[in-house]
Amino acid sequence: MTALLDRRVTQVMGMPVSLAVRGTVPEAAWAEVITELRWVDWVFSLWKPDSAISRLARGEITLADCPAEVAEVIALGEAAEAASGGAFSVWLPTATGTRTLDPTGVVKGWAVERAARHLAGVDFALSAGGDMVCRSRGQEAWQVGVEDPADRTRLIARIPVWNGAVATSGTAARGAHLLDARDGSVPQTWASVTVVADSLTCADIDATASYALGDSARSWLVERGRHGLLVPASGTPEVY
Repeated sequence: MTALLDRRVTQVMGMPVSLAVRGTVPEAAWAEVITELRWVDWVFSLWKPDSAISRLARGEITLADCPAEVAEVIALGEAAEAASGGAFSVWLPTATGTRTLDPTGVVKGWAVERAARHLAGVDFALSAGGDMVCRSRGQEAWQVGVEDPADRTRLIARIPVWNGAVATSGTAARGAHLLDARDGSVPQTWASVTVVADSLTCADIDATASYALGDSARSWLVERGRHGLLVPASGTPEVY
């Protein structure tokens, strides 16, 4: 018998953040989740000119002047850059041939995973912009839907997750915002890439990196021990 869900949703970091709980949402914990995400937005938003990451990108401050978490995020990005052969990077090419600091490919998954720590002991699914952390304290998995990038009103898959994370990268929701960091081109192979992992930080980074990797995404993901769903720009979705 499916347990009744208690839900909360709010707008943070420019996207909807939602919480579903089997049982009752602990209001104090939900408040801590939102406080954590607002702090991340204050530090990492590229839309806020006075954020630490904006000031760092402009050269107004050094990494040592930033909260320690900025160095942590940049280090995660550099590790992903090395692992993906440069397809993923927190230093993205610009139209002028320079590179600019943009850690958004790391921040969302990392932030939501951090925020989920406030929900210890709760049977929950915490979602931000479609990426999700799940913790099940019973026999019932959380069913994570994967949108059809060609028709976002329908699902093309449901992924059962007991304790783990799911992240999807693609352009259906936000347009062509994902780049191959090696040359600044817009990848064309995939409509979306969904990755399942123990950590949302890893799932989010790997979904973005594999989207940028194009034709070699499947083999790269398999080598990393991931599984999920690849949706080609044209053709039949592939489970890997």
